[in-house]
Amino acid sequence: MATTEQTFVIVGAGLAGATAAEALRTLGFTGRVVLIGAEVERPYDRPPLSKDYLQGKSEKDKIYLHPPAWYDEQGIDLRLDDPVTAIHRDAHEVGTRGGERIGYDKLLLATGSSPRRLNVPGGDLDGVLYLRTVGDCEALKAAFASAGRVAIIGAGWIGLETAAAARDAGCEVTVIERAELPLQHVLGPEVARIFADLHRDHGVDLRLDAGVAEITGAGRASAVRLADGTVVEADAVVVGVGITPNTELAEAAGLDVDNGVIVDAHLATTDPDVFAAGDVASAYYPHLDTHLRLEHWSAALNQGPIAAATMLGGAEEYDRVPYFFSDQYDLGMEYSGFDPGGGYDEVVFRGDVAGGEFVAFWMGGGRVLAGMNVNVWDVTDAIQALVRSGRPVDSVRLADPAVPLADVAPQGTE
Repeated sequence: MATTEQTFVIVGAGLAGATAAEALRTLGFTGRVVLIGAEVERPYDRPPLSKDYLQGKSEKDKIYLHPPAWYDEQGIDLRLDDPVTAIHRDAHEVGTRGGERIGYDKLLLATGSSPRRLNVPGGDLDGVLYLRTVGDCEALKAAFASAGRVAIIGAGWIGLETAAAARDAGCEVTVIERAELPLQHVLGPEVARIFADLHRDHGVDLRLDAGVAEITGAGRASAVRLADGTVVEADAVVVGVGITPNTELAEAAGLDVDNGVIVDAHLATTDPDVFAAGDVASAYYPHLDTHLRLEHWSAALNQGPIAAATMLGGAEEYDRVPYFFSDQYDLGMEYSGFDPGGGYDEVVFRGDVAGGEFVAFWMGGGRVLAGMNVNVWDVTDAIQALVRSGRPVDSVRLADPAVPLADVAPQGTE
């Protein structure tokens, strides 16, 4: 069990790192906790950066996880704007950019992820924007306030949420996507078409099955030239083509890395004193019998406390059903489950798809692999129970809104 003489260092002051620090105190750890962040901002939530805060619907102080005084009150040594640059496992120390070496008894890596850069000519011009940090969000807000035309490269969740925010700000918006539909790799064509229609209905010009050849401009981005030669003029260009885990420290330290830092169901690496959580962690999910690295708010929120408990000698597993949410215009949705590589063979719709209030279920072999509720609330627990059960269900009953989800019985039980 941890003692008061011990020092626990957390590298990364995002959601996973901050929730782990909070959990250490809640669980009774009285030793030293050092929380080290690369940004100048104290720990904050990222979802508002593409939703309410980006749209000006909430104030900046709402994004922070704790008040400024909380860290001193909890005895948490919060270090900002001084990122860790090296892990010295043999010495049980980390080194920071400022030259300090800090010893640790236990080390948690919560280094998060970074936006994937667009590697095309003109990709480094002024006016080419990404979204990851508070500063990025505020640059986007300023751009949307002054730009008449916005081009968004990438029709994933960030691309579509920023498209909705730009339309809300009155901008003309063009979304450029390599796939045939937005979110196709996540949702499949049956549901992806719904999001395509949603954005078209709100005036977005979708350029699908389209590659980007270059971004042009005299010092500042003014247009995007597509692979077919078409030119999309823009006063601002937003790039949302995915993120990559910040594994450089872990790799340099000799930890196992494969699309993230490899950890077990307890968030522990093969080094007994090093752990990982959040975007950077490729964690083993017992109910799925596989490792996953999930770039979702819920994983960062809930993995931090499990990692903290493991650092204190606990044996709790992280085995939640994967979950994420999105808000675009008047559409709110929650997605629960995991469909590896589009392995579903049927999509079952329940409710009013045309009216925008429904639940979609991705089925494989009669089992519910994942479910997404759109403008239908208080059903997440029932959806996750169906996903977790792993048992075949009657798709006719599943599609019938008159049958409560909790009463959708597995086949062969009635």
